[in-house]
Amino acid sequence: MPSSVQILGTGQLITLSRRLRAAGGPRLRQNTSRRVRRAAEPLQRDLQDAIRGVQLPGPGRRVRGGPTPTQRPLRATLAGGVRISVRSGGSPGARVWMDRSRLPADMRNMPWVIEAGRVRHPVFGNRRRWVTQWARPSGWWSRTVDAGLPRMRAEVQRVLADVRRDLE
Repeated sequence: MPSSVQILGTGQLITLSRRLRAAGGPRLRQNTSRRVRRAAEPLQRDLQDAIRGVQLPGPGRRVRGGPTPTQRPLRATLAGGVRISVRSGGSPGARVWMDRSRLPADMRNMPWVIEAGRVRHPVFGNRRRWVTQWARPSGWWSRTVDAGLPRMRAEVQRVLADVRRDLE
């Protein structure tokens, strides 16, 4: 189930945050935040690619329909909701998350629905006729996070080691 991926509050990050504040280096803090953000960007891209690749087959109709009447592609819209935030204050860390506020109101639960593998929706907006589409529970969020988290953690550790070396 999609939630957020966070690397927060580890002892090293808290110690580093205090030392950055003591050093009074806003430029050093900005540089560190930028590098931590860059460490999280591959995971964000992987999540966006994963949601774009989820297959939602129709309920048996062989002929493909035309463009969506809303002109709002589902997978691209969901991919636009994957965000990164980096904090360097009291609770420092990086977070990759699905920002529901960037999704249209009728799609706010869709990332969780697709993760579960069952999408129920009206046929071309006709609220009297509904269809259920089944996707193989792809784990587009959980599998991608499990695969990308070690790389993100290793990169953050490398950034912390570089900054720690600069402070000493």
